[in-house]
Amino acid sequence: MQEEYFGYGSIEKLRDILDRYNSKNIFLVTGKNSFSLSGSKDKLLPILRDKSYTHFNSFSINPSINDIANGISIFKKKNYDLVIAIGGGSVIDVGKAINVLSFQNGSCELFIKGKKSLKFKGLPLIAIPITSGTGSEATGYSTIYINKIKYSLSDKKLILPTISIIDPSLTESMSKYLTAITGLDALCQGIESYWSINSTDESRIYAEKSIKLAYNSIEKAVNNPDKDSRMKMAKAANLSGKAINISKTTACHSISYPITSYFNVPHGHAVALTMPEIIEFNYNIDNKSCNDKRGVEFVKKILDEIIILLNCSDEKEAKNKVEELLIKIGVETKLNKLKISEKNIELILKKGFKKDRMNNNPRKIKRKDLKEILLRIL
Repeated sequence: MQEEYFGYGSIEKLRDILDRYNSKNIFLVTGKNSFSLSGSKDKLLPILRDKSYTHFNSFSINPSINDIANGISIFKKKNYDLVIAIGGGSVIDVGKAINVLSFQNGSCELFIKGKKSLKFKGLPLIAIPITSGTGSEATGYSTIYINKIKYSLSDKKLILPTISIIDPSLTESMSKYLTAITGLDALCQGIESYWSINSTDESRIYAEKSIKLAYNSIEKAVNNPDKDSRMKMAKAANLSGKAINISKTTACHSISYPITSYFNVPHGHAVALTMPEIIEFNYNIDNKSCNDKRGVEFVKKILDEIIILLNCSDEKEAKNKVEELLIKIGVETKLNKLKISEKNIELILKKGFKKDRMNNNPRKIKRKDLKEILLRIL
């Protein structure tokens, strides 16, 4: 079980945790600029004043295998007793990947591509998010890119952070846009987890709470933030992470990765682009197109529950309400406004049609279906 601390000022719990672990030498992973801009540097460094630490922040926004290999090389030069990853989802993913891969035997590429299984646990890892979106602090996954293709290093036992500290005060410096797109990631993860064919009673409890919190708090958090809305979005993100840690994500996430890696549309924004259309698409499921072994009636019940969570009466209203939400929080909904043209659609389909995520979608989705969806939001 993961140890979790949540609430304003909870970063101060780190002092007791470091004493409990008798930690002397720490591998610290942060973003290049976000560490200072978020205020987390000012809060964290006094806690580490009497500790020895190596500060690693040499990686891109979408971490590559070369970034991870570089981190492993630095990690192996000293004997550390603890890893702290403080930042957005990518920062925490980097910390998780470097930590666990440093203790494996063999090329890190084999593990990242899933050709070799992880065997050994890394050091105790403390994950401290400074955005409210990915829920990476609550998952046993780490997203890494190889030649612009997204891979997911995964092991729920060996990668899941030992401790998570979710302090909403660290999210208060986020811009409107960053608040919007990270919040949309949390909302979409909740929805995708809820309808995933891998959903369980437990994952749907997490997802339901996440959807409610994110959907009803994101507009306030973006346009007129206060402590309450920041706290609710931080909780929504964490719960969405717990949900997808069980169920995994589906079609919206699959198609988002090339939109991010080839067209520089941030992850949460890229995921949300197709969500309105996919809501309607999934609702029009029938016996032939059902991916879920639990059957069409079960899926329809789940989709009806999502529609109710979105305060809507049917799938068309849900589609429109989610699209309206994006507009209200200042997020572009059309591909062409993001410098993605019709000639780019085939590239997105080629790189984004990932079977592992598409097969989690409750309704079978073909390339032609996805092409029609992308053309509608062009």
